[in-house]
Amino acid sequence: MSEEYYFHTEGLTVGYDGTPLIQDICLRLRKGEILTLIGPNGAGKTTILKSLIRQLAPLAGTVFLDGRELASLSGHELSTKMSVVLTERVRPEMMTCEDVVATGRYPYTGRFGVLTEQDRRIVQESMDLVHIGDLAERDFTRTSDGQKQRVMLARAICQEPEILVLDEPTSFLDMKHKLEFLSILQDMTRTRRLSVILSLHELDLAERISDQVACVRGDRIARFGPPEEIFTSGHIPELFGLTVGSYDARTGDVELAAVQGEPQVFVLGGCGTATPFYRRLQREGTPFATGILWENDLDYPAAKALASRVLSVPAFTEAGEDILQEARALMESCPQILCPPKLVQQPHLPPGLRKLIRQSSVTE
Repeated sequence: MSEEYYFHTEGLTVGYDGTPLIQDICLRLRKGEILTLIGPNGAGKTTILKSLIRQLAPLAGTVFLDGRELASLSGHELSTKMSVVLTERVRPEMMTCEDVVATGRYPYTGRFGVLTEQDRRIVQESMDLVHIGDLAERDFTRTSDGQKQRVMLARAICQEPEILVLDEPTSFLDMKHKLEFLSILQDMTRTRRLSVILSLHELDLAERISDQVACVRGDRIARFGPPEEIFTSGHIPELFGLTVGSYDARTGDVELAAVQGEPQVFVLGGCGTATPFYRRLQREGTPFATGILWENDLDYPAAKALASRVLSVPAFTEAGEDILQEARALMESCPQILCPPKLVQQPHLPPGLRKLIRQSSVTE
């Protein structure tokens, strides 16, 4: 296994003060892959990461890195192979952002810590890579949480590791910088064969960036595998103990609970035009019905989650007279009918839905 996987664990048990928290952890990672830990708050993701980087001593089992037991590596050897970005906030005194990034070169600078021209070039390249060149001279303590996170990533990159370990690295980043951050990681796995282990709360991002996913659930790894096996409508709700709302594996969307009761509004939907209306009605606490949708329509996942009644037909089939009659009856019973303005412009709709649009007096 050591030849096939750059990083792996065998029989790993982690915990605190001799008390096991998660047992028999089996993780595997090849060069140039991203492994993401997901799971509820308090499930033990950070504990696992701290044990992988030797901040916590494992209670049992072994961690292997590049064919060697991690425990056998000297501190210097480990620092040239592994770089770490944790959630704990560092508070360096009287250091600029560039100074903080430059500390990533310490494993290479020798006893006196003097930076060579090559070291300074690597520092600058690392800062440019995460777009913090304009922060170089700013006092690190006077930056935002998001800026600090990017500085610490630049520091980790500056260390030129073979494996990078990050704990919730996107927690303090806005959407733009989350995407930039993860794009940088993905690019480095492709161009430098960097291996990455991280924890994420954003399931949509985890699904898109990960090569392997470990589901951490309190006392065990509930499931380990590629994202297409992990992110299913059956497994994710079970992992997070969802009792309210829903998760759709096809879209990655999470919806709040549907409003119960007899429909007060009938929404003519299709081609993704009606989902904003569904969510607005849910926010207002108004039960609604919708249709007639093909079951592969972009509106269908949100309709299933939020509508009290959904009228649908299999993909690319025509609605029969029975479902048309049901739709007309529902529309007559609802005080209001909504038709998204863009719906009538769509070239591809179930033929039965076009009949309803033509026959109905709608509110746009």
